[in-house]
Amino acid sequence: MGITPVKELVGQAKAVITSISTQEAEEMAAAGKALLVDIRDPRELSRDGRIPGAFHAPRGMLEFWIDPTSPYYKEALTTDKTLVFFCASAWRSALTVKALQEMGVENLAEMEGGFSAWKKEERAIEM
Repeated sequence: MGITPVKELVGQAKAVITSISTQEAEEMAAAGKALLVDIRDPRELSRDGRIPGAFHAPRGMLEFWIDPTSPYYKEALTTDKTLVFFCASAWRSALTVKALQEMGVENLAEMEGGFSAWKKEERAIEM
C-alpha cells in the first residue's frame, strides 16, 4: 500500500481550516488583531527575508511551543489575537493549522500563498 501524497494531505487540511489573504493578514496584524507566525526554516529566512513583526516558530517545534504543559512552551503563542501561520507557499502552514486545531487550539488561520505571495505582492520584507 502506498503513502498518501502530501498534496492530498494539504488538500484535506485546506478543506477544514481557515485561510486568509495576504492583504487580510497584513490588515489584521496592523490592527493588532493577528500575530503572524512564520514557520519557515531559519535558512529560508536568511535567504529570502522575513515579514516585519512576524514571530518565528520553526515548524518542527510548534506543537511543543504552543502547549503550556511543554518544557518548550512559548508564551508569545498564547494570545487573544488570531494566529496566522505562513510558510513559503502555504503547504506546511495548512498542515500546521490542521494539527493545531486537532490539539484544540482555536483562533487560527493560514495565509494564502505564504511568503511567496507576500513577496510577489511587494509587501514589506526585512532582510
